[in-house]
Amino acid sequence: MAQRFPHLTPGDMTPAQREVAAEITAGPRGEVRGPFIAWIHHPELARRLQALGEQLRWKAKLPPQLIELAVLVCARRWTCQHEWFMHEKLAREAGLDSQVLSSLSRNEKPEKLSAEQAAVYDFCKDLHATGRAGDAAFEAVRSRFGLEGALELIALSGYYSLMAMVLNTAGLPLPGGAQPPLK
Repeated sequence: MAQRFPHLTPGDMTPAQREVAAEITAGPRGEVRGPFIAWIHHPELARRLQALGEQLRWKAKLPPQLIELAVLVCARRWTCQHEWFMHEKLAREAGLDSQVLSSLSRNEKPEKLSAEQAAVYDFCKDLHATGRAGDAAFEAVRSRFGLEGALELIALSGYYSLMAMVLNTAGLPLPGGAQPPLK
């Protein structure tokens, strides 16, 4: 698929786009990349989404390992090559076991999950399968992470589903010309 949203240089951007690009670059992302290459074409959406993403990734109650597990469940659900490519590395850095990552990539429930990881996995799989977490999955997450943790997982699942749809539609190449990691 051809790239549908061109990567804009500062000279190609409107003043509003340059302002938002500067905000994104000044934050933890450090540059306009990934889905924000597409989002910058609608600067106000880009501004609001980058703020939500910053909250969910860098200011969340949940630890990075569980955040990355939730993101990978989402990436696998939508077969989002770009999301998987970027977040598999982050999941490894956060300490997710390589056997867990391998199972997730095959869309299989990993055998070696801690109780916390299993709660997150089941909760997110429910969300992506039916649009809601079942009672057992909800209670497992609520008892471990509280209502804030449950809401973070719901928001993560929705946010990364949105990002997967943007990335899958945008036709952005993987960094460095990498091959798609998911089958």
